[in-house]
Amino acid sequence: MKNTSLLKVGLVETIIFALCCFTPILVVFLGAEGFSSLLGVLDYFLLPILESFLILTGYALWKRQRQT
Repeated sequence: MKNTSLLKVGLVETIIFALCCFTPILVVFLGAEGFSSLLGVLDYFLLPILESFLILTGYALWKRQRQT
C-alpha cells in the first residue's frame, strides 16, 4: 500500500469514527432503527478503533515525512 493511500485510509476512517464517537449521529441512527440498547456497549469498541486509526494516521504521516 502506498503511503498516500495509507494516509487517506487513516484520515477517512478517523473522521468517520470521530463522528460516531463525539456527535449524536450514531445515537440518532441506532434509535431510529430500534437498536438503542447497543449504545452502552459500542463505546467499548468505538474508542479503541478510533485510537487505532489515529495511530495509523500518525504512522502514515511519520513515514511520509521520513521519505522527503
